[in-house]
Amino acid sequence: MSRTPLAFRLAARELRSGVRGFRIFLACLALGVAAIAAAGSTAEAFRQGLASQAREILGGDLAFSIENRDFTPKERQTIDKLGVTTYAATARAMAQAPNGERRLVNLRGVDGQFPLAGAVTLEGAPNLQAALADRNGVPGAAVEPALLDRLNLKIGDRFEAGPMTLVVGARLTGEPDGLSRGFAIAPRVLVRGEVLEQSGLLAPGGLTSRTVRVALPPNQDPRAIGKAVQASLPESRMRVRDRLDAAPGARRLIDQLEYFLGFIGLASLVAGGLGVAGAVSAYLSAREPAIAVLKALGAQSGLIRDLHLIQIAVLALLGIAIGLVVGGAAPLILGQLAGSSLPVPALFKVYPLPLAKAALFGLLAAAAFSLLPLARARTTPPSALFRRAPKGRLPLGVETVGAGLAGLGLAALAVATAPTPMAAAIMIAGVAVSFGLLAALGRAAAWAAGKARGLTRGPAKLGLANLAGPRSAARTASPAIGLGVALLACVVLIQSALLAQVSDVAPRTAPAMVFTEIPADQAATFDATVASVMGPLNEDTYLRMPFVTGRIIAVKGKPIDPKTVKPSARWAFDNDISLSTLANEPKNAGVVAGRWWATNDAGPPKLAMSAEIAEAAGLKLGDTVTLQVLGQEIEARITVLRKVEFGGFGPNFNLILNPATLEGAELRSVAIARLDKSQEAALTRKLGQTLPTVNVISVREQLESAAALFDRLALAVRGAAAVAGLAGLLVLAGAIAAGARARAREAATLKVLGATRGQILLAYVIEYGAVGLIAGAAGVLFGFAAAWPVVVKVFEATWSVDWSGVLALLAGATGLATLGGLIAASLALAQRPAPVLRGD
Repeated sequence: MSRTPLAFRLAARELRSGVRGFRIFLACLALGVAAIAAAGSTAEAFRQGLASQAREILGGDLAFSIENRDFTPKERQTIDKLGVTTYAATARAMAQAPNGERRLVNLRGVDGQFPLAGAVTLEGAPNLQAALADRNGVPGAAVEPALLDRLNLKIGDRFEAGPMTLVVGARLTGEPDGLSRGFAIAPRVLVRGEVLEQSGLLAPGGLTSRTVRVALPPNQDPRAIGKAVQASLPESRMRVRDRLDAAPGARRLIDQLEYFLGFIGLASLVAGGLGVAGAVSAYLSAREPAIAVLKALGAQSGLIRDLHLIQIAVLALLGIAIGLVVGGAAPLILGQLAGSSLPVPALFKVYPLPLAKAALFGLLAAAAFSLLPLARARTTPPSALFRRAPKGRLPLGVETVGAGLAGLGLAALAVATAPTPMAAAIMIAGVAVSFGLLAALGRAAAWAAGKARGLTRGPAKLGLANLAGPRSAARTASPAIGLGVALLACVVLIQSALLAQVSDVAPRTAPAMVFTEIPADQAATFDATVASVMGPLNEDTYLRMPFVTGRIIAVKGKPIDPKTVKPSARWAFDNDISLSTLANEPKNAGVVAGRWWATNDAGPPKLAMSAEIAEAAGLKLGDTVTLQVLGQEIEARITVLRKVEFGGFGPNFNLILNPATLEGAELRSVAIARLDKSQEAALTRKLGQTLPTVNVISVREQLESAAALFDRLALAVRGAAAVAGLAGLLVLAGAIAAGARARAREAATLKVLGATRGQILLAYVIEYGAVGLIAGAAGVLFGFAAAWPVVVKVFEATWSVDWSGVLALLAGATGLATLGGLIAASLALAQRPAPVLRGD
């Protein structure tokens, strides 16, 4: 006698028949697991790529950065003792070609040790030293292709960069530390450090930065050394980075991207959970006679449960395995297709941890949605099973408790593995509430159809009767379809609103041009030059303000501790901050508390401060803030709190002083203006003739570039979100398959009673089309509810709706559901009535 438990032997016998009836079950599980596994594996590949090239990305083991000043002798002495060093400085200037074309550039001066790690990639020169060497007494420069193309320059051509004349020595196609510097608003030009120093562009008062990178001796801890240097130079307030976190911005982006894609996979598992439950219910329904016989012969409920639980577990493992294979292979395929074109280094291979996490998600989802149908089958008496009586209420037992715990585990795992647990908890709660509301809406639609069918005749009455019946797709498929549409609608609405903000709203509200480095003694000349192109100047189209940088060193008379400031505004206390002076209250001041000082105010220092920064530091009207400006300490009293609109046309300074505070200082100015494209080109050329040292930033160009990038990302983001929609379609397919036998019997009966093929098809179209329309409309509404706070509260953008995208989603949901109805009707009508009715 076999020692194998009876449940295992019976389960093995049942599994020999294959996976018929469980294809949708397998597909739903595999889809969600594959999405989570692919997201995790891709993110891990990027993390490992960053880690493997961390030293090259940073340009060394340590990097110390300062702004708007040079390193002091003490700082240089302290840092030089650590190891091999390389110093670099950056400044902005206008580049001008011989034909008069001009473009803002980022000038970077480097020394002979650069780079300490990695290599600069060039075209047209054997190495960086050759590219930067003098040619006929003119310093060489390595220039990014974007600038060469814009100014129509080639290797060997001369061009102006601020006060300097340079010659193109090579095309600069890559820098090893480019990723660690992040986004740049202008093309890069590399020159020798002494050339940039002698140009005057690094003089105090300008927007400059300097960085020293260090190659440490072997077996040194860069993080510990960086903290020790900071502690030994507390007044320097240098920004310190180490190779252990060479590109924090890229790492944060990878974390968020992984969670976004993984959340879509989780939503697909939840949406596909109905397909899992439907497949299990359909299988158990087909097994009712066999279950009834086993029970009649004395089989215990535990045996019935174990028998089918073993089968479901084996098939769940198979579905999860399929998902892991697909999800694990997807990044490898991406690596082969993308090659070296990816902006972030990546090491594509199979990573066990993301696959294990995806498998755990799949197991929990399978348990949460499979155990409930099993509980009903276990507790239903044999007499009810023989009669195929309607199912009773769901019993409370070990299966229902297990399903509840699995659902809680699914939510807890999603929150625990998220980069921001609170946001994850909100999203999970939103999905759960939406799913529940969609399920309730499906039942309400079935109830309403039952009430409305008495008011109709013919195919419409039949379609509504089906919609109201116990096997209605409104009950089984509408929650999954609605959740998929909700996710797609949310993504479409957020993406379209942000794209509209960049391409439509921002160009109307933001300045078209920004001008920096306007000399104090030439401010009137600058105004006159702008007026000669724009016409009479007014506050609606032109604003010029003094500019200087300073640092907040104390609040309320006590030295500032950045750790006491909320993280969202800590940057204002960790670094130099831009500030200005204004006598009159500007038109778009955004004052939320206090009153602006008088025009001729000559009293003690007064400060208009960003309300956001003040709130983060616990400051209010009347408190004092000590600033270090131009080498002096100034204690100013807060008299105005204001909301700073960085995307608007106004004084976008977080700190504004009354003019008497800095009286006598020769401050450079910045200006903003609204112009059309022709005026922009004309003013850029004219400034090149009259004030070539003034930097011109085209905001319009930056917005157009951002819009183009956003548009390229849109298709990929929508494609990822469509995975949840695909899960909804799988559930619909499962509902059609589960009801195929009943539908065939129904169609056969109708044909015998005289119904035509067209009437039956129309009835099914009405039923499934209504399901798609209801689920699609509800999904769009939930998408609106999820997208609005993200756009308005998180991104602080103007709410706008892409109605074409919304209508396309609604039409797509309705059309696909209708197509499903036609397929269901066609399958039912394909069978002859006599065999179907005899078989029953």
